[in-house]
Amino acid sequence: MSTEIPQPPSQPGMAERAIDAATDVSHTIGEVAGGLRAAVDRLTHVIDEARKPGNPLSTVAAITREAPLTSLFVAFLFGVAIARRR
Repeated sequence: MSTEIPQPPSQPGMAERAIDAATDVSHTIGEVAGGLRAAVDRLTHVIDEARKPGNPLSTVAAITREAPLTSLFVAFLFGVAIARRR
């Protein structure tokens, strides 16, 4: 028969817990950065497609180049209309 008193399992120290927390945060930041990078890539692709001739963004850009003050006035009126709805 042994006279040793069983020791409870050792718990991680403060430094080990801090390292684990930092590792978890690092992984989370990496996942968020990857998701953000994918979203930016999709948005860039959509904008590039919309800039092709004949698409809406191309048409708006051409109108804006031809009549910048008129386009600015229309954008201002559109902003006022949206602001009044809220």
